[in-house]
Amino acid sequence: MALGRSRTDRRVDYWPGFVDALSTLLLVFIFLVSIFTVAQFFLSREIAGKQDQLSRLTVQLKQFADLLALERATSSSLEDQLSGLRASLRNTEAERDKLRGDSNVAGDAKGQIQSLATDLEAEKKMSEQQISQISLLNQQLAALRRQLAALEAALEASEKRDKESQTKISDLGSRLNVALAQRVQELNRYRSDFFGRLREILGNRPEIRIVGDRFVFQSEVFFDPGSAELKESAGPELDKLAAALLELGNKIPKDIPWVLRVDGHTDTRPISNVRFPSNWELSASRAISVVKYLTTKGLSPDRLVAAGFGEFQPIDPASNEDAYRRNRRIELKITER
Repeated sequence: MALGRSRTDRRVDYWPGFVDALSTLLLVFIFLVSIFTVAQFFLSREIAGKQDQLSRLTVQLKQFADLLALERATSSSLEDQLSGLRASLRNTEAERDKLRGDSNVAGDAKGQIQSLATDLEAEKKMSEQQISQISLLNQQLAALRRQLAALEAALEASEKRDKESQTKISDLGSRLNVALAQRVQELNRYRSDFFGRLREILGNRPEIRIVGDRFVFQSEVFFDPGSAELKESAGPELDKLAAALLELGNKIPKDIPWVLRVDGHTDTRPISNVRFPSNWELSASRAISVVKYLTTKGLSPDRLVAAGFGEFQPIDPASNEDAYRRNRRIELKITER
């Protein structure tokens, strides 16, 4: 029984890690969907507003078209009446000519003719008013059609500008990435030149080495144990470093925002005194001492950065004297601001 429990206890439960990974992916997916939904919401609102305005204008246009058709029908009826009155007038005039010899009949015919003529003039005036109304309606209808065409053109222009903006944003992003990559490559080239020149000046020494993109000095080159005051022997080494940096600064173009970051590191053994309550203060003070010295040699302060990492970025995680010595260091790194 004891042997069975021992084998069971040694099993590794991967399920919590798997659930955490799925939860993280789900949160990222929900965040991206939220951004996409918000963008679609604002775009839909703008397009819906344009479509509502277009719908209202279409309804108005239909109403005016119906009114125009009604007016045209009325005008046609009036024209038919006018034609009838003209026919009656012609018949009356024929009767007048026929009855002109009879004075009594002629008087009655004359009165009837005058009455018909008055009615004809009234109908003409009404017809002219209807024609004026129809003309006004035609003008309003034309104005509404022009307004509708302008709205459609504005909507098409807005959609075109949106597509052009998306294209420009994508193009600018690509160009920016290319420019950044070029700057990084250019800065890497100057960094390589600087490290090569510094290696040439300082020579091959075990306490000075290149680790990745950093130039590493053991702390003993510049400082006594537990101290942030530069040793007298540190001056010549830092003078060589300053000369190489000044030479590099004259080569790098002004538009590249480069800085030299000076990082202080300690070993894992704790320190606690009035001046340095912890390794944070000791590592930061050492980096600041190096930066201040470099400024006295003509380096611009805006090209220098001091950082303290304490014991939290070890090169060697072991707990022995050799590891302690390797972890007590000053690192120099040329990077972008």
